[in-house]
Amino acid sequence: MNTHIIATLNMLRLYRNQSCVVVTNTPSFVGMLRKVKDYVTWGEIDEKTFKELLLKRGKLPAKQKLTEEYLKQKINMGVEEFAKEFFSFKKDLKDVPGLKIFFKLHPPTKGFERKGIKKPFSLGGVLGYRKDKINDLIMRML
Repeated sequence: MNTHIIATLNMLRLYRNQSCVVVTNTPSFVGMLRKVKDYVTWGEIDEKTFKELLLKRGKLPAKQKLTEEYLKQKINMGVEEFAKEFFSFKKDLKDVPGLKIFFKLHPPTKGFERKGIKKPFSLGGVLGYRKDKINDLIMRML
């Protein structure tokens, strides 16, 4: 793999297979995603999936899970409120003290489509831009 690709994956905090990061839809992030399109899949996450991702896979230091109580204690809002603020660009994942801003996921239930694992999503594969279908994949990986 090219060193530029590895550097871009590290900048995106994608250190391992089956990991997930939530980034803003800015030209710089979109450019980085297009650069690594042959190695990752991405799309627009919705609020429901984001809440599930936080509660099931959000990690704090010492491998502790993120909980509703922790959010209320540290930032005075629950997961529901935080998700709304996050999607209105008023809060960021960095606003939660100690939260790791990448998520480790399981391999998807029912697996990847073996016949097209190295092809772009638009051609029936699993790589590249998925639009809103990324939510289905993330839910299967939680």
